[in-house]
Amino acid sequence: MNIPASFYKDKLKVEIFRTAAEMGTASAVFVSDILKKAIDERGSASLILGTGASQYPLHDELLLKDLDWKKITLFHLDEYIGIDSNHPASFRRFLRERIAEKVFPGNVYYLNGDASDPEQEIKRYEALLKNNPVDVACIGIGENGHIAFNDPVVADFNDPEYLKVVKMDDACRRQQVGEGWFPSLADVPETALTLTIPAIMDSRYISCTVPDERKSDAVYNTLEKEINTSCPASVLRRHNNAVLFLDRFSAIKLPDR
Repeated sequence: MNIPASFYKDKLKVEIFRTAAEMGTASAVFVSDILKKAIDERGSASLILGTGASQYPLHDELLLKDLDWKKITLFHLDEYIGIDSNHPASFRRFLRERIAEKVFPGNVYYLNGDASDPEQEIKRYEALLKNNPVDVACIGIGENGHIAFNDPVVADFNDPEYLKVVKMDDACRRQQVGEGWFPSLADVPETALTLTIPAIMDSRYISCTVPDERKSDAVYNTLEKEINTSCPASVLRRHNNAVLFLDRFSAIKLPDR
């Protein structure tokens, strides 16, 4: 496969770059252009930012863009149940330290995994999302094909809920250990709050950035197998305005086109 490469799989646009840095630059241009257009048209924009190591290349470049962050509302995708916002693995902490405290968005809405009543927290966050329709969701793909914490065992393309409590599968929990967020599998919470697949798919645009060879099986399954919940990310092929950004390592198992 010649790189850089660009092609469509069903409705999903796929862009492949030599390095994660080049991938991050391209995805940041895509996301920032959407946000600027929304601000120009409506005076505000709404953004979901995924958290985790795969999102570093996008985040690093997005912070360099000339964006009017005071007109941007920021959400995230998921959070572990039972850990506080200062835990090293907390996605609230990740978003706060890597993004919010650097650019000071107009609004930042955190999903509180340690809320005393998870169902009330779900209702609160759902209302915020529906009152601030998302212009672009920036997500990744897990090693088991998940998007957010919609692992294959809990993923539902027709989920009636916008957020839910999920039990994470062992592959997902092992990934968290492998990325260094927890010292052992026993330390990884078994449950989390997550946006559902319909909530993500309701975003006007989706930027999915996936670097690293350890994601190559998930990328192959996303693009080359049937669209079903055995690889939840395959649903992206049904979105009208989604782009999958890869580096040459995550794309290594794809057939030549």
